[in-house]
Amino acid sequence: MKIKALACTFAAFVSSAFAGDNLLVYFGTSTGAQSGDAGIYVATFNAATGELGAPEVAARTGSPSFLEVHPSGKFVFAVGEAGSPAFKGGCVSGFGVSRPSGKLTLINQVSAVGQGPCHVSMEKTGRLAMIANYGSGSCASYAIKEDGSLGEAASFHQHQGADALKKPEPHAHSANFSPDNKFAFVCDLGLDKVFIYKTDPATGKTEPHGEATVPAGGGPRHLAFHPNGKFVFVNNETTLTATTFAYDAEKGALTLVDTVSTIPDADRGQKGLSTAETRVHPNGRFVYVSNRGHDTISVFSCDPATGRLKLIENVNCEGKTPRNFNLDPSGRWMIVAHQSSATVAVFKVDAVSGKLTFTGKKTPIAAPTCVRFLEL
Repeated sequence: MKIKALACTFAAFVSSAFAGDNLLVYFGTSTGAQSGDAGIYVATFNAATGELGAPEVAARTGSPSFLEVHPSGKFVFAVGEAGSPAFKGGCVSGFGVSRPSGKLTLINQVSAVGQGPCHVSMEKTGRLAMIANYGSGSCASYAIKEDGSLGEAASFHQHQGADALKKPEPHAHSANFSPDNKFAFVCDLGLDKVFIYKTDPATGKTEPHGEATVPAGGGPRHLAFHPNGKFVFVNNETTLTATTFAYDAEKGALTLVDTVSTIPDADRGQKGLSTAETRVHPNGRFVYVSNRGHDTISVFSCDPATGRLKLIENVNCEGKTPRNFNLDPSGRWMIVAHQSSATVAVFKVDAVSGKLTFTGKKTPIAAPTCVRFLEL
């Protein structure tokens, strides 16, 4: 009986130890509404081996360029740049997740209110979602119901202002939340600002709170928080730089610390270059930024005391136009989406040095633009 008990205990241990290695990966795409490839794709991912399964269509929907997985793992939300017959300017969709296949079932769609929605995220309780509308330079927030359905926009904010170095056109590019859920941060590429909104998860509403500015002409695109909650890292699309802000959680304020280049100085001046995504390693020691045109991933070391970044290397992303990439929850792997070459590539991450090594595994997907993990 003791042997049997020990065997059961060991089996339970093994099951528990490796349960987190079984993941699903969702891929948003920038395919047109009428394209036969239009939709969200899903694949299995083994975080123990780095093996990516063959992607399958999880849901047919028009140009779902950006996705977010609900904290419960039961729902996936997508912005549709191409909109739908009911929402010409763009829409936000909620989907239910079927396990273990990962296939998605549409729950409902609501208007993006603005034009060209390009980003969606939600605070940690999963009750409030926020989107950024690139085309009209606006953002909107939504209450998420228990069944995963979205209410109509609870708040809408039209950005206003001008940058002396660019046309006075706002272009909101991302919306993210503080670790304590109290504030949302919307990068506006056209105005060189990060707008700060106070959040109310109970109602799905947001209200203006403040703003921060990147160096003139930068074009802030996406941001990410350090795990310690003390720093925020913003990639600046136009100047190919990364800006560190110190974050005051009590005041909900950002203070600029430093800005560094994402590419070597010798490569500056090339045409068609721009940054895209920012990610922070779970251990907080490294920050990653993708460079389109240059087609590399920048690897930075991060000083946890100051938030300052130092460029370690630029790694060939193994495809064209790395609009998005993501680290798996363990931080052992990175999957990079190549919008122009229609592939995704898997890289192994060295947790000690932060450096990336291409695994040789590359998978075709039509115009991939977003990578999101879901633990099974």
